[in-house]
Amino acid sequence: MYMNALLLSASKEGNTEYLEHALPIISEFLADRTIVNAVFIPFAGVTISYGEYTTKVKQALASLPFSIKGIHEFNDYQQALKDADVIIVGGGNTFELLNQLYNHDLLDVIQQSVERHTYYIGWSAGSNIAGQSIKTTNDMPIVQPQSFTALNLVPFQLNPHYTDFQPPDHNGETRQMRIEEFMVLNPLATIVGIQEGSALQLNGHSLSLKGNKDAFIFKSGGKTIVQPQQDLSELLK
Repeated sequence: MYMNALLLSASKEGNTEYLEHALPIISEFLADRTIVNAVFIPFAGVTISYGEYTTKVKQALASLPFSIKGIHEFNDYQQALKDADVIIVGGGNTFELLNQLYNHDLLDVIQQSVERHTYYIGWSAGSNIAGQSIKTTNDMPIVQPQSFTALNLVPFQLNPHYTDFQPPDHNGETRQMRIEEFMVLNPLATIVGIQEGSALQLNGHSLSLKGNKDAFIFKSGGKTIVQPQQDLSELLK
């Protein structure tokens, strides 16, 4: 099964403009495509309207060969995804994103479209749902989707926005501690933490880390550092 997916940790890195850091990564990912009919899924945007969110993404990606429409602009959501060259899924709240995908019966459609060579681009929540489940999201469960099971485009868990930083005098659990809790109850799972500014790129049976920051693999209670551009294809087995 040959699938193409670009899973960005975040829409911004540091003080960059919205999706600015992602432009060269996305451009490289789409290097073999000339005309791109893209459908954007804005369901994770809770504090912004779908229309405003779509416009924001259109403006940020205006330099790329995209013709972008929000999925809410179509009468038939499923057919829109079937006809798309690229499916783009933005960040926001992961629980609401997955909730709406279930409400509109879109998970299978996205999976089947990507299996048929539709490209997938996601960031933050849009990347988190590309894993096996959303159980390693950082978000608050503001709604309850019918299941935590996600797209399973990659056979592991994702933790976008991964950071080891702990603010001074903050006594809450670190990200690593939360992931360690997950590993205790899910001892066979693999979790990949990707820092802001980086992305995982899937091309068929090849998986690599893009950007200039390390990633972290959590498995069997341990933590392994992954360097930029490193081949991670082993994780696909």
